[in-house]
Amino acid sequence: MKKTKSPMRVAAIMGVSALAIAACVGCGKTADKKGDDSSSSSKAPVAAKAEKVNTTSGTVTTTVDMSKYDSGKVVRVWLPVAQDYDYQKVTDVKFNVPGAKTAKINKDSLGNKMLYIEWDADADPSTRKADLSFHATREEVTRPELKEDDSAKLPKDAKEALKGSKLVPVNDQVKDAANKIVKGKKTDLEKARAIYDWIIANMNRDESVAGCGQGDVCALLSTKGGKCTDINSVFVGLCRAVGIPAREQFGIRMNDADITKNQHCWAEFYLKGTGWVAADPADVLKVVLKNGWTKDQAETKEKAEYYWGGYDSERVQLSEGRDVTLNPAQSGPALNYFGYPYAEVDGDAVDYYDPANFTYSVAFQADAK
Repeated sequence: MKKTKSPMRVAAIMGVSALAIAACVGCGKTADKKGDDSSSSSKAPVAAKAEKVNTTSGTVTTTVDMSKYDSGKVVRVWLPVAQDYDYQKVTDVKFNVPGAKTAKINKDSLGNKMLYIEWDADADPSTRKADLSFHATREEVTRPELKEDDSAKLPKDAKEALKGSKLVPVNDQVKDAANKIVKGKKTDLEKARAIYDWIIANMNRDESVAGCGQGDVCALLSTKGGKCTDINSVFVGLCRAVGIPAREQFGIRMNDADITKNQHCWAEFYLKGTGWVAADPADVLKVVLKNGWTKDQAETKEKAEYYWGGYDSERVQLSEGRDVTLNPAQSGPALNYFGYPYAEVDGDAVDYYDPANFTYSVAFQADAK
């Protein structure tokens, strides 16, 4: 899933980049719950490269403890493993699972990498512990020059990003909403920006939502409140509804020692003639809520410009896609997304929002400056 981009510079972005730090906190939580293809045409770059400004690097370590479950039960765990993407370099992947029957790194059909662990029914419960670590370097993304070329062909990954998913359908409800938002707009760039601006003007961050939210677009068009997966899924769904490829990416923020609750979702849309372009209206609304800003004040507008085509460096991508079937396949239904550790005990899924039944932590150790 590595993408190739060509670098371009945007003037005056440096003054905005400092504002990104304010958004770099996790999805948040409710009560005790955790966390807020390769082929391409020569006419269309697979992704849009922007100049890298700031860099965040360090080691991310996930620790899992499934020892509370009695012997006689088969326990399976899947942990997301970061890999190289544009703006992201991952090295030194290590895991320690001394008591497991199986511990192996696999990829699913979407290209997501994961550590699969299985303890058989005879395993001593006290041995059902594991840790996974990797070193990640992530670069800040600043907005590229946004060029349009209608004659360019869509690469394979962009064609896939036109398809709906269970909670992000391309149906009449979403199409009707999208068409109202983009009325009078002619180009894909104008339409994508209209959708982005509409979300910032009409949606809000809702701290009562568990984790990062579910990203149920049809419901969200009515409630207009949620966390990062909710808000950015609405952006993705509305873009797809007017024929613009868009996708969510799932990861975790590298901004503190304990990042167990710092999961985050962001978005990209595909612009013919430019490639994949960053968009994160959820982080705009997060900072609006945190600072008590109004939607029309200068700080909000400045933040909106930063996350239109740009991202801060304090995030590492773990996965991509919705309706995920893991490798090996889980016993339960397809996952809405794969941004958290996932576990099953005798084929029954364990709630990753429930620390009483699924004990895990994620730590970040920044590199020495």
